[in-house]
Amino acid sequence: MTETVQVVPTQRTAIRVRGVTATTRDRILVAGVDLDIPEGAVTAIIGSSGSGKTTTALALMGEHRPGVTLSMDRRDAAGVRFGYVPQQPSAVLNPVLRIGTVLDDIARAAHRAGYRVPVADALHRAGFPSDPAMLRRYPHQLSGGQQQRLVIAQTLLTNPTCLIMDEPTTGQDPANRAAILHEITRLSEQNLTVVILTHDLDAVRAVAQHVIVMAHGQVTETGDPGMLQTTTQAQTRALIAAHSLTGRHGSTDRATARTTTPTNARVTMDGVTAGFRNTTVLQNFSLSIKPGECVALVGPSGCGKTTAARVLAGLHPPTAGSVLLDGRPLVGTTRRRTLEQAAAIAYVFQDAKAAFDPYRTVWEQLLRGPVRLRGATSREAAAAVRTALGQVGLDEQIAWERPSALSGGEAQRAAIARALAAAPSVLICDEVTTGLDPVAQGRVLDILTNLIRAHDLSLLVISHDAAVVDTLADDVVDMNGGTPVRCGYDDVSSVCRPVRGGCCSW
Repeated sequence: MTETVQVVPTQRTAIRVRGVTATTRDRILVAGVDLDIPEGAVTAIIGSSGSGKTTTALALMGEHRPGVTLSMDRRDAAGVRFGYVPQQPSAVLNPVLRIGTVLDDIARAAHRAGYRVPVADALHRAGFPSDPAMLRRYPHQLSGGQQQRLVIAQTLLTNPTCLIMDEPTTGQDPANRAAILHEITRLSEQNLTVVILTHDLDAVRAVAQHVIVMAHGQVTETGDPGMLQTTTQAQTRALIAAHSLTGRHGSTDRATARTTTPTNARVTMDGVTAGFRNTTVLQNFSLSIKPGECVALVGPSGCGKTTAARVLAGLHPPTAGSVLLDGRPLVGTTRRRTLEQAAAIAYVFQDAKAAFDPYRTVWEQLLRGPVRLRGATSREAAAAVRTALGQVGLDEQIAWERPSALSGGEAQRAAIARALAAAPSVLICDEVTTGLDPVAQGRVLDILTNLIRAHDLSLLVISHDAAVVDTLADDVVDMNGGTPVRCGYDDVSSVCRPVRGGCCSW
């Protein structure tokens, strides 16, 4: 067993916990963790998916997820007001109330408690637009990045003294990522204690003063960010090595794969227009993907990437244009499509946990695709699920848990496995690597690359991660206010070249 390393505080301690242990029915999530969180500084907790980061962060607040038993020998957090930004923002957004209504309600409650933070100020600090049209939307009408910034704004309204943020930069375009990191630094300079849970080692180097490394439910190493260069711990070195490799993942020869690709498109979107109420998000959008080809949609949050993907999947009806599968028209909604058509297009959502039924085990939900969409027997469906779990590197035992017992990275991989179990010919991945540590990210990218080449899968990827696009994409479409600009992709230099007067601005 790895020996737990305690933090030796170098400044005033805001939160101190000792002997934190968390378990489910048959898993030990965290075992005997001791932590000291310094006041007025940014502390980063890093580690692979399932290492216990989120469970430990919740324990700092004295909280735990459903189905988890938490115990600790000591917890000192007197006078600390916590704000928590989860990895899955939709989990704390009210789906039936407009954004502006909820913000006003929170602001009034905070005002009664003595915290006077204007809504406009909180929105500005979180990088969320404050225009009236945006505030009239519902949460489901926002992109994943917009949802995350909205939750940050809601949290800032309560004027916390300690802000805990789970993967704050994942799913963000570069401009918003930089803005969030700048805000984290600014908040810490105002003596706010910030704890970030992240796989983004570049973000750790940019903002953190203190780093905690976790593996297998224990703390293995602590120190300042400089230890990422000098560490001798195996777990830390593995994270760093994998992080550096993901940036070079795209060195494979995409040109070879393209020469063997059939000329006929598997899916086509032609002149598609779509939006919400009186707001047009997509205007005359066109796209085609061949078998064995990956097309990436890039662009700033809110530019229409997810709306385009949802139209293709039949989750958002277009107001104009057509969608074709293998040359045959598809109706606008999945309810009106045949089972064969529904099975052909699988969607992996950015917010993986929100896409699962919280009251059923992951295993039960993975079985539904092969049974309902492909007509598989129970034995055939179980075999398909085991194959899919193996492809994404998840143990079958984890699948017997409910979604709440999974880490963010485990839930993301389970969502990919659910899509693969139904044997689709078209796979849509919306920020598919968010919440994954570099090791798991590399594995998922290898899996998707193999599916594209060996199984002629057509892949539509939405991502702000240049390494993901570099690895997978044969073509890149820059979404510019809902208007696509097709970018040529240079297989030698792995960068986008200007085409038709446009270039990737993401």
